[in-house]
Amino acid sequence: MHSFSIKASGIHYNHKYTTILSSAQLRGIINLFLLIVCKIITILLSFAGIEHHIPYPKIYIAMSYLKFDKELMINLEYSLYRNVLRTNRRGAYQNTSISGCNTTKYQGLLVMPVPYMDDENHLILSSFDETVIQHGAEFNLGIHRFAGDNYSPKGHKYIREFNCDSVPKTIFRIGGVILSKEIMFSSKENRLMIRYTLLDAHSPTTIRFKPFLAFRKISQLTRENDQVDRSYREVENGISTCMYFGYPELFMQFNKKPEFIYHPDWYRDIEYLQDLQSGDTFQEDLYVPGSFEMSIEKGEEIIFSAGDILVDTSTLAKEFDFEIYKRTPRSNFYNCLKNSGHQFYYIPNKNEHYLLAGYPWFKVRARDQFIALPGCTLAVEKTKDFEHIMDTAIPHLKDFMADKPTKSYLKQIEDPDVLLWVIWALQQYWKENKDAFMEKYSDFLFGIIDYIVGGKHPNLVFHQEDGLLTTFGREVAVSWMNAMLDGRPVIPRSGYLVEFNALWYNALKFAEEVALEKGDSELATSFAHKAHLAGNSFTELFLNEAGYLYDYIDGNYKDPNVRPNMIFAVSLPYSPLERGQKKPVIDYITKELLTNCGIRSLTPKSDQFHPHYKGTESEKKIAYFNGMAFPWLLGPYIEAYLKLFHMSGLSLADRIMVEMEGEMQNDCIGSISEHYDSNPPFIAHGGYSFAMSVGELLRAQRIIHSYD
Repeated sequence: MHSFSIKASGIHYNHKYTTILSSAQLRGIINLFLLIVCKIITILLSFAGIEHHIPYPKIYIAMSYLKFDKELMINLEYSLYRNVLRTNRRGAYQNTSISGCNTTKYQGLLVMPVPYMDDENHLILSSFDETVIQHGAEFNLGIHRFAGDNYSPKGHKYIREFNCDSVPKTIFRIGGVILSKEIMFSSKENRLMIRYTLLDAHSPTTIRFKPFLAFRKISQLTRENDQVDRSYREVENGISTCMYFGYPELFMQFNKKPEFIYHPDWYRDIEYLQDLQSGDTFQEDLYVPGSFEMSIEKGEEIIFSAGDILVDTSTLAKEFDFEIYKRTPRSNFYNCLKNSGHQFYYIPNKNEHYLLAGYPWFKVRARDQFIALPGCTLAVEKTKDFEHIMDTAIPHLKDFMADKPTKSYLKQIEDPDVLLWVIWALQQYWKENKDAFMEKYSDFLFGIIDYIVGGKHPNLVFHQEDGLLTTFGREVAVSWMNAMLDGRPVIPRSGYLVEFNALWYNALKFAEEVALEKGDSELATSFAHKAHLAGNSFTELFLNEAGYLYDYIDGNYKDPNVRPNMIFAVSLPYSPLERGQKKPVIDYITKELLTNCGIRSLTPKSDQFHPHYKGTESEKKIAYFNGMAFPWLLGPYIEAYLKLFHMSGLSLADRIMVEMEGEMQNDCIGSISEHYDSNPPFIAHGGYSFAMSVGELLRAQRIIHSYD
């Protein structure tokens, strides 16, 4: 029997899990109940001798999948720890908590790269406060945290509902006024749009809008200063302004003409709660140039646009509707993952396509891109997207292998396992379309293997005597476990690494398969010989008496810690292990490393085990790969488990996916974080929308469906 604990169904609350059912879970229960009723009716009809030829209907209950009611929204201990993310494909994004209060320096309504300045993202528009005015009474819907744990204004108390099935939508109720607020991020431009709809009002209503500007790098904070350019210029239905020289102009426009009241001021000592709690810098001043005012009638829509280009405001309403039409509703787990996977697309120009490693601070990292690539493209039937991204990367990879300088958004190409992950990603494509692979990628595959065997990689050594690979990682992190402390790797994985050599054996066997398909028997025999030698050496070197695999072997040292990297020796299409050798590996991972939110990076039996990501920065770096649970590893784990147990393994695989579905209403709504505490309450950390996590869960879901 394999142990696997299931946490209580539900959602984070006060940093812990409670048994409140999510709307998705409730909908599932209702649908199941109705389907059972249909089945009972069918049976009764058959007993009565009544024939029927109508198939069971698909029953859908009109409930929002990602919906939060008043009780959850007004509870800041809950709503401040859930955030919503929307992006375009140019690296820009909008991100804030579902209450509207920014809780980290990385959040804001308009965050965008400014390529001619640097390689970082910049926060331009931090927030946008609304004030509803009736009969001279003002009701401010915004919310900010100030020094002394003071929240002002407290607009969250007017929220009646929030959902983000299509776009983030908040419903406010202020007396007889019911106001809808929908946020849309342009898919092609660095531009935010907000649509306000006055659903009900019994008196003349005016709305005042107040923009909070930052114009800073997301990794820094700003203070009141006299360097700010306070000027502005009027544009169609709005203004443009730029706080500092060198930045692009910010155009703030509406679909109808507002009155702009120029009143420049600083709002001082705004705090970011989660930065404060994590020990990071957390306090800054934000600049407000003034406010916009306009009347609004019942049923009227006001659309606000903020971006780095001037727009034709007469088109805003149609553009907003069209952007909604294009989007796939986040109506279930798969659609959430699919949408999240698309958010990592980065297309800086029409000829280059990449995957960002995650949000909010990650850029394009080679290893992350190739691990996430099959899930974010092939698993959602986006074969052309795979080709665009791979075709962008290959020239840069070839330049690296030719020892030429590379100028690319693709960073860390030199990491020694990157080419091995490239081959794995290509192998996933091979499964989809062999003909296209043979035409586009077969020669490149052979070229990578020749490059490695030829000893040309600066930190990946092929050994003729055993057929395996070594790397030097005592002074620099060489694998995905890449935490560094005081200039040295926290985990100095060096020498023979278990996943490197599992990937290498798989690469050789895959190359043999491609060579045979190509009709080159001599080349296939060469690959087969190398694979046979590597496979025998692998089991002799890594398999220990306990039945699991050493994590790495450096000289005479064999690392005995139970870590998840050995899973690839079972999950990959070609394994150097026999079936009897695979089962103990799976058993160890299941019993010691499997958690509700991912696979632990270290067994709890180790004296180095850290189940929680807390303490100083140094303590966090030590804990990072010494106990944190990583969702992306569930992909290879589920793949390996089902290979070993086939249909009988589906129950566990389904339970794992149900657990991860529970995370859709936590942390970054509709996405999956980088890593989690590996003991309760399984709090998320790191990048709150992470490409490897999302991609591998999408791939795992597809694998499960293939068995179904």
